[in-house]
Amino acid sequence: MTACQITVTGHVQGVGFRYACCACAQTLGVAGWVRNAADGSVAIHAEGTTDAVEALLAWCHEGPPGARVRQVVVNPAAAKDVREFTVRYSMLG
Repeated sequence: MTACQITVTGHVQGVGFRYACCACAQTLGVAGWVRNAADGSVAIHAEGTTDAVEALLAWCHEGPPGARVRQVVVNPAAAKDVREFTVRYSMLG
């Protein structure tokens, strides 16, 4: 199992990025969350098998139609033992 914090920048808000990311993560069996950040980026916490998390990361470089991903930054994170992948609506948590 692996866990990471992902920040995606570019034109990634207002294009369905969070919902498409959530669907992708659920398909891959990745747990965690995705939310919009106040600076216009999208923040993701992902945990699961290495292969599943790497597949989600690969998807993040493209995003959904309409997104223009500029950069994907990945940092190791502590696993939070989450059981599902959800969309968070607050920019604070």
